[in-house]
Amino acid sequence: MVQSMTGYGKSTAEFSDKKVTVEVKSLNSKQLDLSVRIPGLYREKEPAIRSELSQRLVRGKIDFSVYVENVGTEVSVQINQSVAEGYYLQVRQLSEKLNIALPQDWIATLLRFPDVLKNENEEADEEEWQKVGRAVSDAVDRLVEFRKQEGKMLEDLLEQKINRIAELKIELEKYESERIGKIKARIIEALEKIGNFDYDKNRFEQEMIYYIEKLDVNEEKTRLDNHLKYFLESMRNDIHGQGKKLGFIAQEIGREINTLGSKSNHSEMQKIVVRMKDELEQIKEQLLNVL
Repeated sequence: MVQSMTGYGKSTAEFSDKKVTVEVKSLNSKQLDLSVRIPGLYREKEPAIRSELSQRLVRGKIDFSVYVENVGTEVSVQINQSVAEGYYLQVRQLSEKLNIALPQDWIATLLRFPDVLKNENEEADEEEWQKVGRAVSDAVDRLVEFRKQEGKMLEDLLEQKINRIAELKIELEKYESERIGKIKARIIEALEKIGNFDYDKNRFEQEMIYYIEKLDVNEEKTRLDNHLKYFLESMRNDIHGQGKKLGFIAQEIGREINTLGSKSNHSEMQKIVVRMKDELEQIKEQLLNVL
């Protein structure tokens, strides 16, 4: 089953004094491009989070975030006085050295510096993390489900395009016998225009057979048919992560279509080949978002 690389998942964990929100977004990318933003409270869990994301999401541009919202009436944040004093002295020294004015509102200025405000509970206990960890897994579950839903639509569209190429391949066949006859007649007509030109008809027939064999497209049609069937089989495989494999098969389909175009030597057949290329190009565009 095909999965899309596009997805979104969100989950929350609520406590008496705060609410933790977990969000994970995914877009298409050739490799796993993982961005993790979590508060310092859960920083020690970052390796475990990255491991779960990489194992379950495999590929894509992943944006993972954890937000903490205080909902209680008690304030757990304290002012780190020693850090604030250090900033105060540095600002005064910088003011004297550069001859610039000191700030008028010292409190507001100092509170904006890093680490001036500290949280009393800088580490989460194991019980809290277990609840947050379940929220992380739940958010990933929702993203995966989103990917599957998007993937089903992609799968239907890709199957439609592959079947259309197969139908166009069948349309080529009605022009093949006509094409050979026209080529032969055109060559004979050109020879007859040369006055008093005599040629060995047996040798001419041999050369015509050789020439027509070079224009034969049966092998290309057979290989194209096999590639189309293999594409559908691979797409319906339950193992996710078929995007790259399907891309390789699409390249092989393109090679056979190009060869059909170069060998066709017939205006109607070449028009059909152009339509096949258009369908294949749309397939390639959609495959960019397949996991």
